[in-house]
Amino acid sequence: MSFASLGLHQDILLQVQNLGYQTPTPIQQAAIPAVLAHKDLMAGAQTGTGKTAAFALPLLHQILSTEGDNPCAIQVLVLTPTRELAQQVHASFEKYSANTSVQSVVAYGGASINVQLDALRKGCQVLVATPGRLLELIMKNLIDLSCLKTLVLDEADRMLDMGFIIDIQRILKKLPETRQTLFFSATFNDEIFALSKTLLKDPQLIEVDNRNTTATQVEQTIYTVDKNRKSALISYLIGSKNWQQVLIFTRTKQGADELAKEMEKDGIATQSIHGDKSQGARDRILTDFKHGKVRALVATDVAARGIDIEQLQYVINHELPYNAEDYIHRIGRTGRAGSTGIAISLVTEKERYLLTDIEKLLNEQFIPQWFPGFEPDLNNIDQPTKRREPSKKELRAKALGFSSSKDKKTKRKRR
Repeated sequence: MSFASLGLHQDILLQVQNLGYQTPTPIQQAAIPAVLAHKDLMAGAQTGTGKTAAFALPLLHQILSTEGDNPCAIQVLVLTPTRELAQQVHASFEKYSANTSVQSVVAYGGASINVQLDALRKGCQVLVATPGRLLELIMKNLIDLSCLKTLVLDEADRMLDMGFIIDIQRILKKLPETRQTLFFSATFNDEIFALSKTLLKDPQLIEVDNRNTTATQVEQTIYTVDKNRKSALISYLIGSKNWQQVLIFTRTKQGADELAKEMEKDGIATQSIHGDKSQGARDRILTDFKHGKVRALVATDVAARGIDIEQLQYVINHELPYNAEDYIHRIGRTGRAGSTGIAISLVTEKERYLLTDIEKLLNEQFIPQWFPGFEPDLNNIDQPTKRREPSKKELRAKALGFSSSKDKKTKRKRR
């Protein structure tokens, strides 16, 4: 099957050809006709399989096919959970619409709203935004969404996990009731299906892989190691194997900063990226990482969505996530677009329950190994105590910077 056989606009086909795209990926083959048919859609596929193009190309086709209908009005709204993902999606729309009249704008918190407003005033058919900044624009009557035709929730599962459901509900009240709604994500859970019943009308479900699976071209390895030796093992792996571009995940912002400092002491150029850093700092760090000035990037899950680096081969989980679905997204940063990748997870004995959750989600069993020279000290394994262990929900809330579920509802971080 070719892109031409999908019935896309000639200008888009020309740009796709210029970009060197030859054959649509499975998610593109399945989703593009459904979007062109104006159907509501729930589409799931592994990260790195072309999900953005699967909705961007047909939506651009729809805009180009109705160019005479109020060309300055916002027709497509794409909501993303993080600034980095918003930037990535916006860059894709600009790339696919090059040499056309379609204008796209990106809006997110942590950056000047005046600059974003200037861009909107010049004309915008596609708006990519994070919920917080979009609500600010709506509540100040700085944006008109009355002509909106399509709403896209990208990484819909992460939207819910980050507590954006209230913001989304407020946004929906300001959108036309008659519209096309698209859910795209690498993972689907019960909450997503519940939400879809309230937002989507007779949606078509597309899953090109088994639900909640990891890319087959990613080699996954689990090492059991003591907590206080994790950073040393990571530095040893990077140094001894001469890895030049490594993405490392931690659960907390403080943990990301501390690990980056420890690795710097080991002589590895390392930076951390998380929600407390300014947007300018995050952009500079990502640019340095992409260009090889930074050898290792330590990131939290909140900051990691949207990190898209071609040929990134190595991902290390310094800590496993509390949310098993995040494991899929983490290791999906490598092995993209058919490339191979290596994902290494460091697990203490106390964290085995997190590995068990991941195994249940993936319906797969891992065999943890000991790395020579970094074997765990079995004499120092913590014994279980009688005190109540915090629930995974409480641990996840703490990792995101909230002390309780009540705080999570009332003190949401601006994205």
